[in-house]
Amino acid sequence: MTTPAPKSSPGNFFEDFRLGQSFRHATPRTVTTGDVALNLALTGSRFPVQSAAGFAGSIGLLGAPLDDLLVFHIAIAKTVPDISVNAIANLGYADLRFETRAYPGDTLSTVSEVTGLRPTSDGKAGIVYVRSLTRNQYDETVVSWNRWVMVRKRNESAATPETHIPDLPSLVPADTLTVPSGADFSGYDAEAAGSPHLWEDYVAGERIDHIDGMSIGDSEHMMATRLYQNTARVHLDRHLAQSSRFGRPLVYGGHVMSLARALSFNGLANAAFIAAINGGRHAAPSFAGDTIYAWSQVLDRQPIPERTDVGALRLRTVAAKDRPCGEFPGAEGDDPSVVLDLDYWVLMPRRG
Repeated sequence: MTTPAPKSSPGNFFEDFRLGQSFRHATPRTVTTGDVALNLALTGSRFPVQSAAGFAGSIGLLGAPLDDLLVFHIAIAKTVPDISVNAIANLGYADLRFETRAYPGDTLSTVSEVTGLRPTSDGKAGIVYVRSLTRNQYDETVVSWNRWVMVRKRNESAATPETHIPDLPSLVPADTLTVPSGADFSGYDAEAAGSPHLWEDYVAGERIDHIDGMSIGDSEHMMATRLYQNTARVHLDRHLAQSSRFGRPLVYGGHVMSLARALSFNGLANAAFIAAINGGRHAAPSFAGDTIYAWSQVLDRQPIPERTDVGALRLRTVAAKDRPCGEFPGAEGDDPSVVLDLDYWVLMPRRG
């Protein structure tokens, strides 16, 4: 009797990847207003354009767009079964661009290509670099990004491919940033948004303590991970985690990113959209019970070509666990409390 082929998949390990390998990731996702409400409950984000259809309409949009990071987390989760289900850690991002805004009812699908491979020095794992692209039902590119992730090997003695590290840009040029189609910020209501501070009010080098903290609940971070349909075992399988070096599930780093973005409202309330992420790293793991604080530094301020209603701010946002950020931890170097360090562009309305 022939033994049936296995029906379930353990996912790819480091030795399974090849340079140039492409993936069409499974399970397209139609995002609904229910997803929006649950994301709001899990992050507390208060940015007005994404919170109110009327407010979004006042700047020329057809309705409230999806939260930028909700889109990104759903997009990256599509890649997990093929790329990072056996990951040890998600290490960083580069050249991440939000190109077309997504709205409730849009369906998102993702493809990826392996752009680099590098074994770790101990031979037990390797770094996989991928370039991913998410499109909507009209075949428009919604978001694109590079990321690199440490993936364990199935067999530590298995041969590994030749090292190739892709040349990744450190900065998305401000003059290539995409303003949402139809947006006109000349009618932006700063009073309704909750802050009078617009693009002209921020100066390079300025640091902002976002003051508030947000504690991570065990069920909440797992619910967020499931909302994104992220299947990485390190976030969801407590039994498996007991045998890991941490002994408990890790919080998905993207959820920490969303919490930091939500906290940044206090000081950056008019940072209406994330336009691009230049680079970022998850500096240390987070766990249930941690309290996340955040601070931001203005790195640059640039006009948008042919626009007088909106400009770009380049920000560095740092999130720390169990440490309020009045002293700006991580500003001058490594700090054990820092869990996220993100360099990104936001779009902010201009005065007049």
